[in-house]
Amino acid sequence: MRSPGALMGAAALAALVAGLGAGAPARAAPPASRVGFDAHSFTIDGKRLYIWSGEFHPYRLPSPDLWPDIFQKMKAAGFNAASIYFSWGYHSAAPGHYDFTGIRDMDRLLDAARDAGIYIIARPGPYINAEVDSGGFPLWFTTRPLANRSPDPAYLAAADEWLTQIDRIIARHQIDGGRGTVIAYQVENEYYKGSDQGRAYMQHLKAKARADGISVPLVGNHNGTFVDGVGAMQVSGWDHYPQGFDCSTPEKWNAAPDMADEHGAGQPIFAAEYQGGAFDPWGGPGYGACAKLINDRFANVFYKQNIAAGATAQNFYMVYGGTSWGWQAIPQNYTSYDYGAAITEGRQFDPKYYEMKRIGYMLAASAPLLSASAATPARVDDPAVIDVVRRDAASGSEYHLLRHGDTTAATPASVHIALALKDGRYPRVPQAPGTAITLDGREAKLLAADTDLAGQHLVYSTSELMTADRIGERDVVLLHGRPGSPGETVLRFARRPEVTVIAGAATLQWEKKRDLRINYSHDGLIRLSISGGGRPPLLLLIADTPSTEQVWRAETGTGPVLLLGAPLLRQAVLSGDTLALTGDGAAQEARAELFAPPAARLRWNGAAVTTAPAPDGGLAFTVPARPRLVLPALGPWERRAEAPEIDPDFPDQTWQEARLRSSASITKPGSLPVLFADDYGFHTGNTWYRGHFRNDAGHVPPTGIRLKVISGGKGGAYSAWLNGRFLGSVTGGEDGAFGFPQAALRRGDNVLSVLTVDMGHEEDYDSKGENRTARGIVSAVPLGAEADAIGWRIQGRRGGDGATDALRGPYNEGGLFGEREGWHLGKGGDAGWHETRLASNDDKPGVSWYRTTVRLDLPRGADASLGLRIADPPGRHYRAILFVNGWQFGHYVSDLGPQHDFPVPAGILDPHGPNRISVAVWKTDASPGGLGAVSLIDYAAMPAR
Repeated sequence: MRSPGALMGAAALAALVAGLGAGAPARAAPPASRVGFDAHSFTIDGKRLYIWSGEFHPYRLPSPDLWPDIFQKMKAAGFNAASIYFSWGYHSAAPGHYDFTGIRDMDRLLDAARDAGIYIIARPGPYINAEVDSGGFPLWFTTRPLANRSPDPAYLAAADEWLTQIDRIIARHQIDGGRGTVIAYQVENEYYKGSDQGRAYMQHLKAKARADGISVPLVGNHNGTFVDGVGAMQVSGWDHYPQGFDCSTPEKWNAAPDMADEHGAGQPIFAAEYQGGAFDPWGGPGYGACAKLINDRFANVFYKQNIAAGATAQNFYMVYGGTSWGWQAIPQNYTSYDYGAAITEGRQFDPKYYEMKRIGYMLAASAPLLSASAATPARVDDPAVIDVVRRDAASGSEYHLLRHGDTTAATPASVHIALALKDGRYPRVPQAPGTAITLDGREAKLLAADTDLAGQHLVYSTSELMTADRIGERDVVLLHGRPGSPGETVLRFARRPEVTVIAGAATLQWEKKRDLRINYSHDGLIRLSISGGGRPPLLLLIADTPSTEQVWRAETGTGPVLLLGAPLLRQAVLSGDTLALTGDGAAQEARAELFAPPAARLRWNGAAVTTAPAPDGGLAFTVPARPRLVLPALGPWERRAEAPEIDPDFPDQTWQEARLRSSASITKPGSLPVLFADDYGFHTGNTWYRGHFRNDAGHVPPTGIRLKVISGGKGGAYSAWLNGRFLGSVTGGEDGAFGFPQAALRRGDNVLSVLTVDMGHEEDYDSKGENRTARGIVSAVPLGAEADAIGWRIQGRRGGDGATDALRGPYNEGGLFGEREGWHLGKGGDAGWHETRLASNDDKPGVSWYRTTVRLDLPRGADASLGLRIADPPGRHYRAILFVNGWQFGHYVSDLGPQHDFPVPAGILDPHGPNRISVAVWKTDASPGGLGAVSLIDYAAMPAR
């Protein structure tokens, strides 16, 4: 693929690149790296690696103690890599200021990945998009007239400063001589400008990375724009979101893309971002619908299609979405970033998790697939079903993807396939009379044939491979299929083996003096012991798909282990004669079975366990139940009235006076002075405006005001008061006109109070400066008076521009009076607080606060996944900001939704002490009803979505 910028005159482009490279000299050639690649796959130390990766954003989980949990759950599901965005704005509250401590300690993050055995694809931007405020640009960018994502020297100076900071962390965690597992570095993000300027910009960023010591391959997700020419990536990756982001019709499918030609010469096919879920907007159907849109069936068909097309590196966005806590979200999205991902926001498993695990395990057991090429399809006896084949020339191993030709088809099919293998011809598979390969609607099967599995040889199977290992003195192979579907497996032996069906039902045929044919129905877990025949002993496990959910594989360093029957196996460590397993229990204790290298003693989560021999040669033991959590009710509650800014006599002399006549915003002011909140240093949450005008001799007061306020998206709102009298609110829009009641005017100074909210800044995906779209009052036109009849003062977050909570960072707070006074932090004493009950029956427009303290005493060692739930009677009109121990973990709009549940991770919640819950409520009208009932919820005890 040749991109437009490749046609630029060589001399002109060389001059431009040379000029930009002065601050970041390029090395003569890419440094040597342990990470390599060719047209088939990536390699590490010369060994091929299928990159099975998931996206995880540390800034959406501000609990460093839980980062290992996510990495361990990814590893347990067969993932070997994670893709990490690093958000510039999360680390930089002010120009020249960078914070990599506490929840921003990226060394700790990358060490956790290393310890879990997870490789890292580092994505430092400078721009990340990611449905995060300004696309990851810092808040202070909102007032800088920069040409973002371009060769603009002022922009590059700022970007280079950020990259210097983050690259030094990434560099020391490279697999190349570092202390970590970073194997690739993404240059920019979803950047498609192949113009001269765009190519020069990308070349500058490449040079900067190399100058900063980045030696691993430079990769991109630029959909072919930088496959060759100036600015080209070493490995060009592709983004695919084939289902889009409308979760309101989750049953609707689009066709799966074919990635077969999406790579540059000598490069592997790399799905740098492939759809793992979808984001949901304010007022949307909720993330349960997004999980149905991108469900386990989607993973089954689309991800296998990519494998069959030749992709050997796939990264799924997202695998764990997390929480856009504070004011990090873009205006279109609410607090949750669950994304319908495989690991839910509450860190539980979606059914998609198990499908991705089955595929991930299969890839780890299918080394020949990494060097396979497209081959001639086999004949299938149903024209609605196609066979997509990959074959490894060296071993002869074949992989057949059987799927509907129309990937959206929801009709079942029963087919036979004709195989012409190195092992012989099999004109009708399956061979058993009355059986067929069955495909359910929206199902694909990736079937292995003519391949070695540990010490065994598989001729073919109509069941899918999950894993195959030498464990101890025998091989253990696990196949699986949909419950009730027929299966047929043929294994090759030099002579007839001895077979014992230990559990389940299977029929056996010895054919052609070489083939052991096994027929069965996928029902629970069938276990067969096979010995002799010229091969090592074999335990063949044939499972239905639900049974695979509690199958876990882990490496000990001296060999793999396979565990059946536990909800999760996180880690296995063999030391001397002790095998130590770390994992999770279920609601009730359960019988588990372990296949492992010989060990005299077994420990589970540090405690010794008693084992007994199982009939199939494994070790049976009991997995203890997880500790039962008993959550207290919340209360008593206290309430305190807020918003003294409404009072005309409130002292606002220390507020900033609006005097600006111009702005760097791309929004044109509708009146002067400029009233954009960002221009006065207020970038997050609520901002108050107080407009003063005179009503006395010589001053004709306005009869009203016409306002335009940009909050961002349909989740925005603003309210207005004149001398303490409520005028009204605008929700979900921008334009409003308010008449001034004559009775509300007073002699002398009159005050118009306007409360606004910044729902987040726009991303700058198209590099048009959209992050500088105005927030706050854009136009304030007095009615019946001179244009300058009203003088304005502005107040937002305490401290304004660059101010930050040292612990929580720049996005946590807005400009409500209670926030400025630290009520969410427990400051302000007890004066003014009065006991109340929820649900509240308040009918006064404005702001009030609610608080309670709950003491938790959860069992030690319990992985508590808790949250807050707001339950409302219908018809309430208010907005709430939820603080837990000072951390803003929820933004709720009662009449818009859809979010009612707000996960709060351990580390924010103290499971062994008091927890302060504060809720700021902004009522936007005078209808009855304030804050609804608030309760604690346990995500681990809730049914899977």
